[in-house]
Amino acid sequence: MTDIARDIARFEAFVCEFQDMVFATAVRLLGRDSDAEDIAQTVFMKAFERFADIADNPGAPGWLKTTTTHLCLNHLSRYRARWRFFSEMADDDGAMPRLEERIARLASAGEELERLERQERLERAIRRLPDHQRVPLVLFHFEEMTYQAIAEALGISLAKVRSDIHRGREALKQELSVTHGSR
Repeated sequence: MTDIARDIARFEAFVCEFQDMVFATAVRLLGRDSDAEDIAQTVFMKAFERFADIADNPGAPGWLKTTTTHLCLNHLSRYRARWRFFSEMADDDGAMPRLEERIARLASAGEELERLERQERLERAIRRLPDHQRVPLVLFHFEEMTYQAIAEALGISLAKVRSDIHRGREALKQELSVTHGSR
């Protein structure tokens, strides 16, 4: 195998390892799969350019997440007048599970499917939030940013961050109680 072929294979393995994390971060911030796919592609193009530096670096996942977050915020500031955000739908590792991956690992099918349905309802509810609520919620709950850091990143006041996160949570509670009650 030539050096070029070996490098290509290493980069493909790198992308496979981190693509779900990058996409999950982007879709949570942007609320749309198509926008998240574009951002993920850009992130991996940047990773390819720096692959010699990040390939074996244990900080690569953090670099990818930070790059994804910054590209999403730039995208939102360019293409949307207001921000949206969302909350509690991720696993402990912050990744959005794919239904087929979870079903394959079911220990107790009924409980796991119920959990996935709840998670899917939450994801849909989060995506329906207006940008100005969804984005701060995601940055706070998934990216673990402080209110102050969110305010600085979005260029808004600390009071607006608090208000938007509170209103986003309330909207999620209302949406999920209506959705859950109608089942």
